[in-house]
Amino acid sequence: MNGLCFKDKKVLVFGLGILGGGVATANWLIKQGAKITITDLKNRDQLRKSLKKIRGEYKLSLGKHKKNDIDANEIIVVNPDVSIESEFIKYALRLGRVVVNEASIFFGNFKKPIIAVTGTRGKTTTVNWINHFLKTRFITSSAGNSTYCQFLKILSLKNRLGVAVVEISSFHLEYFSNIDIAPDIAIITNIYQDHLNRHNTVKNYAVTKANIFKNQNKNQSLILNYDNEWTKVFLRLKPKAKIWFFSLKPLPVNLNGIYYHKSNAILNLDKKRLRVLKLFGFEKKYGRHNLQNALASSLAAYLFGIKWDDIRKAIKNLPRIEFRQQEIFKSKKLTIINDTTATSPEGGIAALERFGGRNTILITGGTDRNLEYREWTRVVLKRIKPKNLIFISGSSTDKMLVLLKNKIKNPLVYDDLKTCVVEALKIAKMHLKSIILFSPAAKSFEKFKNEYDRGNKFNVIIKKLT
Repeated sequence: MNGLCFKDKKVLVFGLGILGGGVATANWLIKQGAKITITDLKNRDQLRKSLKKIRGEYKLSLGKHKKNDIDANEIIVVNPDVSIESEFIKYALRLGRVVVNEASIFFGNFKKPIIAVTGTRGKTTTVNWINHFLKTRFITSSAGNSTYCQFLKILSLKNRLGVAVVEISSFHLEYFSNIDIAPDIAIITNIYQDHLNRHNTVKNYAVTKANIFKNQNKNQSLILNYDNEWTKVFLRLKPKAKIWFFSLKPLPVNLNGIYYHKSNAILNLDKKRLRVLKLFGFEKKYGRHNLQNALASSLAAYLFGIKWDDIRKAIKNLPRIEFRQQEIFKSKKLTIINDTTATSPEGGIAALERFGGRNTILITGGTDRNLEYREWTRVVLKRIKPKNLIFISGSSTDKMLVLLKNKIKNPLVYDDLKTCVVEALKIAKMHLKSIILFSPAAKSFEKFKNEYDRGNKFNVIIKKLT
């Protein structure tokens, strides 16, 4: 799908949604001269706010999806929430329709260097830190998911950009098996259980992530996490790109990459070892999980052409990422951490290992996605006193409570976030010094639009109550 043209084409926007991504896509397509029809399961009233933001002419087909809408259009542009396993998408593919999403449109039309990051944890941090390292020489932009992905916004600015550093999800990568282009530098931060309600198994999820490097060539680079068990699966797929690794332990000397050893980052290059970064105090300041993000992002910047001297200077003031183990309140007696983007057990574990302790109060729970919480339960019981556990109700919370039933009598479970915070503050007053850790380890859709909406509401509550 190289340089797909939309002018005067009949295009079906399959899923408008209410979070802004569908609106951005529709407006971009209208600017390209496409004749668009919008279909969504929601009705006009539910989509009222989104429809008001569309600038230009369009047709509507709401309330349900119809095969005759696919029949009537040449190109189908799908919302990330629409699975490639949808009966309507399968029908479109059988008809030979061009089926794309905002990410594949971007990759096909950007025509300049792209650094793309995927994985379960650390994507947004890695993207932002690469962007930070590249700022010294290039105008860059990132497609994080704090509200909705901004691929088409970046595409509209391509004449002003020297490179794009983008975050890409498995939902977007599902559709990459049909395109013949790839990022110049691809990074997979790690793979843990996630989105199993969509991909069914971790293996399916991992193989979908592998689409990021499927069409890379020998002149491009792939950066993999040597410490993650799924890296072996990626290697068995025989990537064509030059492979680099990052690790928290020494790499075999015959492997190119970067690793952490005794507070230093060591570069393996052609069987030679070179100390490239001093990272004294980094783990205490940013957390151990961010050591991996620092290694991956600095390696990507180096491969793109940034000198180690420039990376050393830039690493001294890395940007803090909103909602990722973010300190939002601090006094002599109390610290409050907003970790709303911990949407999986592994994300929750990372926060517990950094902030857990005898005086830590944990607010957790949310929406289930067929994830396994046994290891999370083990870490919770090790790091948090049972009386310091507070749950916001939800399908994932129900699963957590089943696993904790023999360890916690009369668990504190509340239907709204404000009550959770009020109770946490009451417990905190019993300690001379304490931490309130909001790390849900689950999604949020039963009570919030998404994890960012959840994080914003948590911040508002804290501001009012403190």
